[in-house]
Amino acid sequence: MHSDIHALPVTTTSTDLVYTATCDLPMPWATFRLHAFAEPATGKEHLLLSLGDVGDGEPVLARVHSECLTGDALFSQRCDCGAQLESALRAIAHEGRGVVLYLRQEGRGIGLLNKIRAYALQDGGADTVEANQQLGFAADLRSYALCRPMLEHLGVRQVRLMTNNPRKVDALQQIGIEVVERIPLIVNRNPFNTAYLDTKAAKLGHMIPDVE
Repeated sequence: MHSDIHALPVTTTSTDLVYTATCDLPMPWATFRLHAFAEPATGKEHLLLSLGDVGDGEPVLARVHSECLTGDALFSQRCDCGAQLESALRAIAHEGRGVVLYLRQEGRGIGLLNKIRAYALQDGGADTVEANQQLGFAADLRSYALCRPMLEHLGVRQVRLMTNNPRKVDALQQIGIEVVERIPLIVNRNPFNTAYLDTKAAKLGHMIPDVE
């Protein structure tokens, strides 16, 4: 019997999000449960990965991860996204309990094609914030409003959040999800993403330490 006893279609009633289905997803570190949700207003499809009994009322080890096709699937070294996703999944598997929310918010909300355009501008010398702005976008267009119905679907109200982004902590707190602990996720600083990470720290407030 699977432990996600709360994962039933009737538990998600928000008109902003529609629960679709749940299945097993064997991964290199553990067999997670994969929960699919549709967002009618945008047509986007979002995912939640869970492991163990996360609906027991105790704080849950969690990662809210915005889609990054280049980093998550194509192993790009221009960012730390893929490494953060893998590290979060490994940590949850080690603990035997946790969730990863996989939100379709590519390029901090500007979409895949515009992210590639932004990369081209970065190749020309712009930083990650300047590139978005040169394309006419704000530095970060992401929204975390859907996290609450996704987490409530599994009975989660308190999280131990794996993130370097204090804005993400604030966003969850504002929608009623209590962040009882912020766990740093410092991984994969390399010659290709050092400037990107430094810009996130300097201009977006991410808590990323310098390296000597």
